[in-house]
Amino acid sequence: MQDEPSGPARPIRAAQYIRMSTEHQQYSTENQSDVVREYAAARGYEIVRTYADEGKSGLRVEGRAALKRLLQDVQSGAVDYAAILVYDVSRWGRFQDTDESAYYEYICKRAGIQVEYCAEQFENDGSPVSTIIKGVKRAMAGEYSRELSAKVFKGQCKLIQMGYRQGGPAGFGLRRLLIDQSGESKGTLKRGEHKSLQTDRVVLVRGPDDEVKVVRSIYRMFIEEGRTEREIADRLNAQGVVTDLGRAWSRGSIHQILTNEKYIGNNVWNRISFKLKKKRIVNPSETWVRADAVFDSIVDPEAFFTARGIIQERNRRFTDGEMIQRLQTLLAAQGYLSGALIDDGEGPSSAAYRARFGSLVQAYRQAGYTPDRDFEYIEINRRLRQVYPNLLGDVVQDLETVGATIEHDEKSNLLVINGLYSASMVLSRCRQTTAGANRWLVRFGEKPLPDIMIVVRMDPANDQPSDYYLIPRLDVEWPKLLLHEQNGARIDTYRFDTLEFFLALAECARIEEAA
Repeated sequence: MQDEPSGPARPIRAAQYIRMSTEHQQYSTENQSDVVREYAAARGYEIVRTYADEGKSGLRVEGRAALKRLLQDVQSGAVDYAAILVYDVSRWGRFQDTDESAYYEYICKRAGIQVEYCAEQFENDGSPVSTIIKGVKRAMAGEYSRELSAKVFKGQCKLIQMGYRQGGPAGFGLRRLLIDQSGESKGTLKRGEHKSLQTDRVVLVRGPDDEVKVVRSIYRMFIEEGRTEREIADRLNAQGVVTDLGRAWSRGSIHQILTNEKYIGNNVWNRISFKLKKKRIVNPSETWVRADAVFDSIVDPEAFFTARGIIQERNRRFTDGEMIQRLQTLLAAQGYLSGALIDDGEGPSSAAYRARFGSLVQAYRQAGYTPDRDFEYIEINRRLRQVYPNLLGDVVQDLETVGATIEHDEKSNLLVINGLYSASMVLSRCRQTTAGANRWLVRFGEKPLPDIMIVVRMDPANDQPSDYYLIPRLDVEWPKLLLHEQNGARIDTYRFDTLEFFLALAECARIEEAA
């Protein structure tokens, strides 16, 4: 009796993981999928599931929702595939620690699921040769990001040293002038306007005479009349003078004018850095990148450095006893203490008290004061209002960097991107429950809402962003939203560690890359 002929072998079920970062248009998800499909057809695989991270950096697993979901599915044991197909080692990740990349692959291998790299010249079969090559490839993938970061940083440093402005508003008394690659003027940029050609550059020039006079009067009142920043702000507000944002003056806005070197024509950059997706850090002054006397000076350098000397002497390091004594003096004069009251006076700031004593409440107790209520949230909200323009300016600068055109409504702070959709940003301060859990309250305000609401969750210290929620207008069903540390899939679907995905939405790809 003859054996019946067997039918064709059933294809092996597989999933594909694809990732596109904003830096590499040649690695488009479509191109990756084409290569993966060809590999699958040649090796007898059937692709039954796709995990895609579009516009995601490979430096960290944070922010890569698809890779996280893939790993969770694999660990749950509920997957219906036996292999994961990836374009190459770098698409799996450009982790700065190669062990991290190996660990995520091992999670899959431990579950009996093989990871295969379709565009690599080696078989990921566990042999000594493939293990060595894969290790080298992982190191190269991480090194590429380090080299790219260094190259971009070097290029930005060069532009700073050539006297070009690297984004952000000009500031009161100054204006942004657009120039072409030959140095010819193309006109002054209004607030919210940005260059449209990458070869164009921006420099700072002197603003209207009335604003220049106000800036010089601020220095005169501070140096010659001995007025504090708060007193100067009150005087300008009484005269009906408003800031470049059309707002009332505050102690912080006066302090910024007294301390920013752009008013003596210096171009200073790299005060804060966020390289390779690591924590945003404030850099020491010796690492700043600078070019002196490259802009029009509207303040005499002698006056600027005199003001700096006064501020540095005022902010010299006090002993604990001296700081508490100042609180007691302020308490005797005002009858109460608050962060805003401390910041409006001379000497250490409320932030200095928190850093020294752990919190303002602890400092209050040592000064003999027990507040009826904890008004620290007022100070935090006040600080966030000061931080907001800088964060929004960073977003606008990043959008411009990826080639987007931005229209900025100064009154509502609404951004219209590429003339297609709108976005706005709201900061949500972190507050702690009595049990020590973190909470964030988001108020969406009155309609109409923008197409995308960027919700910035601040870290527990309310010093810098912790993460972001990109919530589409169509999915806003609540007048307010209380966020926990973990909110479930319905809400956390919108959570991102960075704004790379948001920037990728606005990126204008060249036609040959999109084809």
